[in-house]
Amino acid sequence: MTLSFFDQFMSPVFLGIPLAALALALPWVLFPKPTVRWLNCRLLTLQSWFINSFTQQIFQPLNVGGHKWALLLASLMVFLITLNLLGLLPYTFTPTTQLSLNTAFAVPLWLATIIIGMRNQPTHALGHLLPEGTPTLLIPVLIIIETISLFIRPLALGVRLTANLTAGHLLIQLTSTATFVLLPLMPPVASLTALLLLALSLLEVAVAMIQAYVFVLLLSLYLQENI
Repeated sequence: MTLSFFDQFMSPVFLGIPLAALALALPWVLFPKPTVRWLNCRLLTLQSWFINSFTQQIFQPLNVGGHKWALLLASLMVFLITLNLLGLLPYTFTPTTQLSLNTAFAVPLWLATIIIGMRNQPTHALGHLLPEGTPTLLIPVLIIIETISLFIRPLALGVRLTANLTAGHLLIQLTSTATFVLLPLMPPVASLTALLLLALSLLEVAVAMIQAYVFVLLLSLYLQENI
């Protein structure tokens, strides 16, 4: 029974073909495309409002050079939110529960911010490795610690997103299993468990959106340090 709880995180395969690519391509089909008409539909208007609000909030602290990342980070934000929310539907696969996928998102973007900082202002970028006013004896130790923390950042991004989504899915499945088991035995307790399941489902919807936002927000903070 314990192993079956983790089967939902295995990549689905049909006729020997992994369907992870289909799960990654499906969200892009759901987005409405802009039209040349003067009046847009409600869904397209809501999508444009969301992207504009997100872009203004994320890139307001950044200078003009960082605004070039607006399209990339906004697209990543919408993509992660869609993947996370679609994964809450029954009989679906959530690609963002895979650490390999989240790390593949985090490492290139984190590395791009580091390269930009080393190319544009190498002195300022290297200055983050040694805080001002550090005692002489602690300089080698602090440089090693800051270097390790710098390289841990992309792993922390991927692990944070994976762990939160995996924990939420496991809690929902455990609670739903307990509800079905208790329903013929103790209906009142099963009703309370069903209410807990509803609360967990609503919480997981919020977690799915918040974790996507935190992922992109941390990338914007890394970018802000290097521009």
